[in-house]
Amino acid sequence: MPRARSRSSRSTSSPAPEVADLEDVAGRLESIAEDLADAALDRLRRNADAVRAGGDPDPVLTAEEKRITRARRAVEKAASLLGGGAAAESVEWP
Repeated sequence: MPRARSRSSRSTSSPAPEVADLEDVAGRLESIAEDLADAALDRLRRNADAVRAGGDPDPVLTAEEKRITRARRAVEKAASLLGGGAAAESVEWP
């Protein structure tokens, strides 16, 4: 059975990497949110095309779009909290 590492066995000689500026992280999260929005719209378009062609919406695509949209909202909230300062405190989320 492997032994658990104690805190004293960790190396303390190398410094921890620098934490990225929170504004930079917020900007990257905003970019990710845009990518997620594009992915959700793609699922919606594919389902709309299927309906226009006389078929039924694909339930897998519908579920994917909903899941992607939930993830996008979470990422947008994180970006707002990190980059918004005082404005982030007043943001209300569903």
